[in-house]
Amino acid sequence: MTDINSIGLKQTSAEQLADKLNQLLANYQIFYMNVRGYHWNVKGQDFFQLHPKFEEFYDDLLLKVDEVAERILTLGYTPVHAYSDYVKLSRIHEDKDVSDGKACVEGIVRGYQTLIELQREVLKLTEDAGDEGTADQAGQYIREQEKTIWMLNAYLGR
Repeated sequence: MTDINSIGLKQTSAEQLADKLNQLLANYQIFYMNVRGYHWNVKGQDFFQLHPKFEEFYDDLLLKVDEVAERILTLGYTPVHAYSDYVKLSRIHEDKDVSDGKACVEGIVRGYQTLIELQREVLKLTEDAGDEGTADQAGQYIREQEKTIWMLNAYLGR
């Protein structure tokens, strides 16, 4: 039995990456549902501005959920797929009954900050593993999300 997987990575490195990506996947799933809730429940004078923006965010998050799960499969492992596992693995907590626009935006900033932190942890693992594919994916996500945080902070007047 070989210690190298089908895409040329050491099995131990691929397993560590898959574990970290499953943590990332869990955070994406919880964050996705939080943003859906913000979209559904936001009220106030900024409703017409925030409602479609939140939809844009959750559409992008759903795409990334699929891409992260497919990367785990590419590494030779199984993505977690039970909501109970997401709750256990996620650093992002469910945000219930939030309707104030500012509070929703603040929740989105916190969620993106957590995703960026996790994706930087993924990047550290990719360096040791020589995994350019996962590194590229995480790097692209970080770049997009950093810009989003900047724009959301500008909206908040920070």
